Amino acid sequence: MKWELRAASAADLETIVELRAVVMRPDLERLGRFDEKRVRQRFRDAYAPEHASVIEVDGEFAGCVALRPDGDGLVLEHFFVDPRLQGQGIGAGVLTALLERADEAGLTVRLNVLQGSAARRLYERHGFALESEDPVDVFMVRHLV
Repeated sequence: MKWELRAASAADLETIVELRAVVMRPDLERLGRFDEKRVRQRFRDAYAPEHASVIEVDGEFAGCVALRPDGDGLVLEHFFVDPRLQGQGIGAGVLTALLERADEAGLTVRLNVLQGSAARRLYERHGFALESEDPVDVFMVRHLV
């Protein structure tokens, strides 16, 4: 499946907010932390379009991802792919492309994923390792390879 990244804008906010609510709902419900309003507002409060990209498949919105500077490295966040398109290599392709950029820049990448999320396996396959964890989040790091 052919995917592309384009720069995100303020106009993408509500489309991404709704996708986030759909994608995160199963894991948040499993952890007893799903709240219809909070899942949306947390993203609205954190959205920085200057660091975000929209994932498009065949010219249509398929997800988003952000890679923002943080100290001496980068933080990968807000990585959501439409559930109808998951398992088709889109997330792996996007992640590979972003990590190649980070490697070229010589930067470490950090992220956090919810406890029990299937996304953790994707990150581990791409070289992320456990840095720390708490009852809700798993914090991972990938050093320059």
